[in-house]
Amino acid sequence: MHMADALVAPAVAGTMYLLSAGAGGYSIKRVKLEDEGKKIPVMGVMGAFVFAAQMLNFTLPGTGSSGHLCGGMMLSAILGPFAGFLTMIGILAIQCLFFADGGLLALGCNIWNMAFYGCFVGALLIWKPMMKKGAGRGKILAASVAGCVLTLQLGAFSVALETFASGVTELPFPVFLAAMQPIHLLIGLVEGLITAAVLCFVYEARPELLWGIGEEGGAGGKISYKKALGILGITALFLGGVVSLFASAFPDGLEWSLEKVAGTAEFSAEGAAHHAAEKIQEFTAFLPDYGIKNSETALGTSLSGVVGALLVAAFCFLLCQVFKFVKRKRVNE
Repeated sequence: MHMADALVAPAVAGTMYLLSAGAGGYSIKRVKLEDEGKKIPVMGVMGAFVFAAQMLNFTLPGTGSSGHLCGGMMLSAILGPFAGFLTMIGILAIQCLFFADGGLLALGCNIWNMAFYGCFVGALLIWKPMMKKGAGRGKILAASVAGCVLTLQLGAFSVALETFASGVTELPFPVFLAAMQPIHLLIGLVEGLITAAVLCFVYEARPELLWGIGEEGGAGGKISYKKALGILGITALFLGGVVSLFASAFPDGLEWSLEKVAGTAEFSAEGAAHHAAEKIQEFTAFLPDYGIKNSETALGTSLSGVVGALLVAAFCFLLCQVFKFVKRKRVNE
């Protein structure tokens, strides 16, 4: 669901940047108040995991389309909405700048569409109420599917609305929306099942890692805290470095919808802002489209998966250091 720059006008892009920045600033304030040292490695590991998982486009049978995880629901169910949102910002920014996945001008839109809904709507309106009286595998499955379906529907609607409001394409809003919603309903169902599988593993391994059930979860996990994070971290590198080679080649839900409505997913836009954003991306994207420039080797995909996962983990650690999410304890405490 990564929007390209050609779909958005500068005014819409600027508005979405402001909204996303506002949510990001508020999230920084809230995470600083939480002061949870254990959350730092979890942010890094889960950020790397979601980055790698987003590379794995899965085919939607009978549609000629594919989907991939957004990841906001998964992150917020573990990190909470605020740390989850900041982690998603890191993922989307790294995808945009270093891999040219999604436009730089459209980054504010992509953060809102893929991160805000998943982390705030999914966590606060779905996950938290459903886990209020205790967690269980059935409740985790129900919350994951409901959260992913709802938040992807909201994201798909926002893509269509932002494109219509921009007016840089001739896509008819009702027709584009009618293409976007059903395909993202299918993607949401699959993402919900994948999210549930990951969260059920975490629940069985270290239940206190799940947001909102830490007190009841206690330390009754089947494996150690470090081992659980290690498994997730190794899995992230395996997904990005190996499994990504087998990702579906079909267009994702947004590209598929554009092709259905306009006959193409390739659009161009003129203007100083669009050209400037394009030039910046050309300079920063050292592995464009998750591959080595001017090369078709599969090594580029594997390299992108591993490097991207490590960059996200490093971003999360740096973010925590810059904004001092964990306060130093006084000696006499």
